[in-house]
Amino acid sequence: MTSPHLPSLLRPTEPLLSKPAGYLGLATYSSLSQFWRYLAAASRAGCEVSLVRGDSEKACRRRIAGHTLEGAALLLDQARLLEALEDGLDPHPALIALLGGDNLPLRELLNAHYTLRLNFVLAFTRSRDLIVRPEFKFVPKVGEKALLPTDLPLATRRLGRDEIRFLLDRACGL
Repeated sequence: MTSPHLPSLLRPTEPLLSKPAGYLGLATYSSLSQFWRYLAAASRAGCEVSLVRGDSEKACRRRIAGHTLEGAALLLDQARLLEALEDGLDPHPALIALLGGDNLPLRELLNAHYTLRLNFVLAFTRSRDLIVRPEFKFVPKVGEKALLPTDLPLATRRLGRDEIRFLLDRACGL
């Protein structure tokens, strides 16, 4: 980010007309200053604050990226992964154990070799709602090769509003 764009990236002024599909409400009757506080805190915490493709710099929607969480295997959506494994089995021992009902080898593998990348799309609407769309994904740790097939859906389970707020606050250093 260059410094001339920093103020416009951190202080947009045009709220979204309505809540887009896929977003979760964080707060009702919120304020623009609360939205700005999250953006400024994310920037200070070292996260990348960027525009969402197609939005103007004035639109109150930003992507907050760059935070990772170690040891987050318990957040894996095992049901979705099992469904994908039924379509095409990979002979990895941790996946075979999961199919047999033992999730411990997969959890240990994820905790040791993967991190959970936490990206958020944070927005503010005209009806004064602070909303978020989480974009979470397990990725290999920096410098490590993927031990599991890259086409497996290593996504998180559905998280509640309080859990997502906690992770957003943590990513922003609040």
